[in-house]
Amino acid sequence: MARLPETNWTNRDDLAQLVEALGADSMRWVGGCVRDTMLGIAPHDIDCATTHRPGTAIDKCRAAGIRTVPTGIDHGTITAILEGGPVEVTTLRRDVSTDGRRATVAFADDWREDAARRDFTINALYAHPETLQLDDYFGGLADLEARRVRFIGDARERIREDHLRILRYFRFQARFGDALDDEAVAACEELAATLKGLSRERVAMELLAILSLPDPVATVQLMEKLGVLGVVLP
Repeated sequence: MARLPETNWTNRDDLAQLVEALGADSMRWVGGCVRDTMLGIAPHDIDCATTHRPGTAIDKCRAAGIRTVPTGIDHGTITAILEGGPVEVTTLRRDVSTDGRRATVAFADDWREDAARRDFTINALYAHPETLQLDDYFGGLADLEARRVRFIGDARERIREDHLRILRYFRFQARFGDALDDEAVAACEELAATLKGLSRERVAMELLAILSLPDPVATVQLMEKLGVLGVVLP
């Protein structure tokens, strides 16, 4: 079974304190910190998923002397304030309903169910905080090796859940991608007009993130070719 390599962040004392507070079997490192570490990149942020409900996670952190902030508690996210930097702690979730701009979620108890609501396979890798063993439910490790950015399940369904995922696809393609995923590209082209329903702030944040990458030219040209750029920059 694949394991997360040991790095500076996996050996941080303050993260070990968080693991002890929440319980190693009740949490997993997830998302960008796992993806980037597998690529040999130092992650900017550390996130974890937990089976604990937000109130329970807050209580367990408080008992361990860890201060928390209820940054997105309605959606299951609190932020643990640690010496080495903040860590988002999010309760396992499943989508109840979505309208392309926001989702109504319910808390869940199944790691795979939580993974299924994420956007791309490379962002749905979970690492046990003690054994560092990886859970890969949708082929994310193979996609990382192939430098392929692929939606989890049906690309059109993922985009209809959150239209901003179109721009996120191009951002991740510019950062990590090599060969294009045909289904992802077709879905982004077909549903490009849905970006009109998003706030300018959310669109601007993703667009600026793309433009600030070291070499986004080919990706921006692709966005123009597919009609995506014309929607966000008419």
